[in-house]
Amino acid sequence: MKHLNSVPNKVMVLLILCLVSTTKIFAQQEVMYSQYMFNTLAINPAYAGSRDVLSLTALGRYQWLDRNIPGSPTTYSFSLDMPIKNEKMGIGLVAYNDAIGVADNTGLNLAYSYRFKIGAKTTMSLGLQPTITNVSQALSKVNNLVDLNDPIFSVDRSRFMFNAGLGMFISNDKSYFGFSVPQMIEQKISPDDPNSIGKIKRHYFAMMGFVIGKGNFKIKPSTMLRYTNGSPLGIDGNINFWFKDKIALGVSGRKSQTVLSGQDNIDAVVGMFELQLTPQIRLGYAYDYNNNRLNTKTSGNSVLYNKLVGTPTHEWLLRYEFGYGKSKILTPRYF
Repeated sequence: MKHLNSVPNKVMVLLILCLVSTTKIFAQQEVMYSQYMFNTLAINPAYAGSRDVLSLTALGRYQWLDRNIPGSPTTYSFSLDMPIKNEKMGIGLVAYNDAIGVADNTGLNLAYSYRFKIGAKTTMSLGLQPTITNVSQALSKVNNLVDLNDPIFSVDRSRFMFNAGLGMFISNDKSYFGFSVPQMIEQKISPDDPNSIGKIKRHYFAMMGFVIGKGNFKIKPSTMLRYTNGSPLGIDGNINFWFKDKIALGVSGRKSQTVLSGQDNIDAVVGMFELQLTPQIRLGYAYDYNNNRLNTKTSGNSVLYNKLVGTPTHEWLLRYEFGYGKSKILTPRYF
């Protein structure tokens, strides 16, 4: 029983070691969302104000929830944005907390966009995003260490980091394309520690989507590419089926950037459900199933390890919009 109970903690130790002590692993540092197409402001500041109303979005993401693993990854975010100056500009903010094991990132991103027409129904937005993030690692709370005197785990770390991001977003009522770099400045996480090699890496995001169909049935494909120097290219491919602009069912395939996947093919499959409860309220749910090396069944004790780690992820999204009416919005907002 002692061995079984220690498996979740070993998982956490492995992941924390990857975060604080390796020169070979470059994992995704920006927050991961399965419902990125409905939570665009969290990735691209140029999206601020693009929905033409005051829009509030809350999201919760829970990994390995049904295995009761201590320190399993969780993400919470809240965003709001609105147009100003006769919809020529947009402002917004994103507050989030992203935690795994003893590592915890809490941040606030402000967003500003300048919008202008490039066609009869097409708008381009350019965005700027100042950010502040508290990066903390309670390393002294890690249990079941092989070496109790390991200096890496003797001191907790916490630091406020300032950064800035840029974005571009082109959209109309049927399609969109966006490109963003949420954090432009690459900097060491612990600059006062000569032994620390942890560094904020610059991430590049490109995303696009469009709507096909008329009447009661529509198809909405979308995709997102993620690139970081030193990591594999990350790819998301998604397709949603909308019924009467009220209910949507979708599926995604994802190839992550983290090298823990151990493979170059699709390492996660995502099922999605969206419900437009009222013209102002939208509810979304995503169910991720990992298909990577951590979910591979093998012989011996590693079977226990893989069963614990290879569990689904649940993600909930709730959006509320003010000022939604025929005088303000003539067609449903798909993006």
